[in-house]
Amino acid sequence: MSAPLIRPFLWFDGNAREAMEYYCEVFPESRIDRVDEYPDESLDSHFEGMSGKVINGEFTLGGVKFGCLDGGPLFTFNESISFVVACRDQAEIDYYWDRLSAVPESEQCGWCKDRFGVSWQIVPAEMDALMETPEQVQAMMRMKKIDIAELRSLA
Repeated sequence: MSAPLIRPFLWFDGNAREAMEYYCEVFPESRIDRVDEYPDESLDSHFEGMSGKVINGEFTLGGVKFGCLDGGPLFTFNESISFVVACRDQAEIDYYWDRLSAVPESEQCGWCKDRFGVSWQIVPAEMDALMETPEQVQAMMRMKKIDIAELRSLA
């Protein structure tokens, strides 16, 4: 089997291994596929403080391959990139929301941010059908975590 043409790649600030382990606990059908560490710091001053950190990590979440590294604090995650989790029902929305939402001030319309700063959209798989009326759209805009029953009641 060939590698997928496009693969998400995440830049962490020294906690890539922790993030991979955490995400693999949260999502079914997940695993860490590979972890390469930065070489010994004595080889090059560019590696100072990075010995043992992840220079290349590969992991699979729910069948989707990801890559990652520990690149330091030069860049941080923001809401301009997010990952959608299409949930079967309210119980699944609740499960992922409880595990991934760690920044309450970032919660809106089914979006949340985890403890690593990565943004997630925890939404029903049937989201399109739940956004057919103006009342549904307005209700969704006021929600933090999506409430499927409320949106259905407004159809």
